[in-house]
Amino acid sequence: MTIDPIQLAQDLIRCPSITPQDAGVMDVLQGALASLGFTVTRKIFHEDGFEDTENLYARLGTQAPNLCFAGHTDVVPVGDEAGWRFPPFEPTLHGGHLYGRGAEDMKGAVACFVTAVSRFLQESRVQTSEFSEGAFAGSISLLITNDEEGIAINGTKKMLEWLAQQGEKLDACVVGEPTNPVVLGEMLKVGRRGSLTCTLSVRGKQGHVAYPELADNPVTHLVAMLHALKSHTLDEGTEFFPPSNLEVTSIDVGNPAVNVIPAVATAKFNIRFNNLHTGAAIEQWIHDTCKAVNTHYELHARLSGEAFLTENKAFTDVMVAAVQRATGRTPKLSTTGGTSDARFIKDYCPVVEFGTTGRTPHMVDENVSLDTLMQLTDVYVEMLRGYFSS
Repeated sequence: MTIDPIQLAQDLIRCPSITPQDAGVMDVLQGALASLGFTVTRKIFHEDGFEDTENLYARLGTQAPNLCFAGHTDVVPVGDEAGWRFPPFEPTLHGGHLYGRGAEDMKGAVACFVTAVSRFLQESRVQTSEFSEGAFAGSISLLITNDEEGIAINGTKKMLEWLAQQGEKLDACVVGEPTNPVVLGEMLKVGRRGSLTCTLSVRGKQGHVAYPELADNPVTHLVAMLHALKSHTLDEGTEFFPPSNLEVTSIDVGNPAVNVIPAVATAKFNIRFNNLHTGAAIEQWIHDTCKAVNTHYELHARLSGEAFLTENKAFTDVMVAAVQRATGRTPKLSTTGGTSDARFIKDYCPVVEFGTTGRTPHMVDENVSLDTLMQLTDVYVEMLRGYFSS
């Protein structure tokens, strides 16, 4: 059987799976995959202080290589629901577009890949007269989480660890994040920058502003630290990465008085860094810079993911060729944007990202054009053909 990507996308959107809630979305996906012959496994992971999260792994075939599609069925909250043109969880076709939360990010891409597999299998059945594992040389799998839009504690990372424990090997992976800025075929992600989020607190001595010699103003030290950090050039960028960059996102003293020197001042900042650095090296540079100003500080750093670049040219070439055949465009190889679950997958196999356009993810009236969904399905079909014939 072949699947309709638009109908499946609607069925997925109809489930209000706000991260990390399932809301029936895994049942919908499992039903579609089971109809194609996939063996489906669902795992719930738990960690104290976080909500339990359900994840899905489905595989068709037992032979290598195993080409995996990774993605997520959780979505961000709808925000001001009154501002939506159509109810966010009542998928609506209007003006050649599909409206609903998750249409672009990324239930649409999940539906396209499942549809592409159904078409690819139909081709295999026609060519072999009768479907069997030998219909194509290898296996196709899906790794889907409901914890990508949230803290990503009980999702893809734990699923990958569990799969490795079961002896399950992924040979290559495409993540279906919305990678194209405006038009399908513009951009293929071949890596991501690392992300380090920091909270820097400086302790001084509280006092009266009229007697600064009796106090020690932490704001002065904090501003000096931030200036030293921000004014330093970490690098000039690389062929695939822009220069690493630090952005201050908050400075907070919590001081209601204008005549009191505070005791503590705190700042928050994030550094997006390229593959010339590691998270540990960046954190050490922050310490060295701050210590040169004042030693009375505390730094709390959280690494979301290391920078990485997929340099498996054979797999990248398969993806580029698939995009070219389906869209007529040659995608730019890019590492821009935020983090994704590819930061976990890259430790297990080569990974690239290609999905819908990225015009409306997380916005009110999130939508994707029907032409994009049909063309993305074509890209994934070409990817399957190219990968299993190479």
